[in-house]
Amino acid sequence: MQKILSYVRRACQEFDLIQDGDKIAIGVSGGKDSMTLLESLARMRRFSEFNYDIYAITLDPRFFGEDGDFSPVTRLCEKLGVEHTLIRTDLYQIVFEIRKEKNPCSLCAKIRRGALHEATINAGCNKIALAHSYDDAIETFMMNLFKEGRIGCFSPKSYLSRRDLTMIRPLVFTPEHMIISHAKQYEIVKSPCPFDKHTERQRTKEFLHERELSDKGFKLRMFSALRKSGVDGWGYKK
Repeated sequence: MQKILSYVRRACQEFDLIQDGDKIAIGVSGGKDSMTLLESLARMRRFSEFNYDIYAITLDPRFFGEDGDFSPVTRLCEKLGVEHTLIRTDLYQIVFEIRKEKNPCSLCAKIRRGALHEATINAGCNKIALAHSYDDAIETFMMNLFKEGRIGCFSPKSYLSRRDLTMIRPLVFTPEHMIISHAKQYEIVKSPCPFDKHTERQRTKEFLHERELSDKGFKLRMFSALRKSGVDGWGYKK
């Protein structure tokens, strides 16, 4: 955890992610990334130069019409002393049964994002923290390049003017392999989504893994290219 905290602290410093008095909602699905983010921001409060509060929010898509079991998230929140809210939604019904989407990921993400924004506002928070990692940034960069023919990525920090919220991604310097290793101590909530592991992102992840094996340092060079481009707030701090 100490190494992960150093990555999180570096991201917060380079991209000015956290300020004094922030109340930060953390989207916690129960997966390895979000559980690691939750613990990281909870523990970082002990030595951070800023005083901030965190609040965990879990959205249950209710896959196949059944309530999901997110008790592992609740237990970790209790251990860390973090308030936790679980919101049951009709996301699965809307996307898979009503709309019958053949490629549901985009609509699912849109609905989930809207619900999370609403829950964040209702909780009185001014920021949302999402658990995108170093590898997620590289994958998104490559997907935009290969599939859309453009240079771009999600931003480490972005202001949502319509909601008056700031979205932050404190794990953007943290490698996925480190998250996987650390997350072995958690009870992970496995996603029953029928499209899990069958997405364009998964195919990009596999491509990058194979490329890294044959060309050591490939991912680092892609991440460096993203930062040197300066797009979407990824430029180096002056």
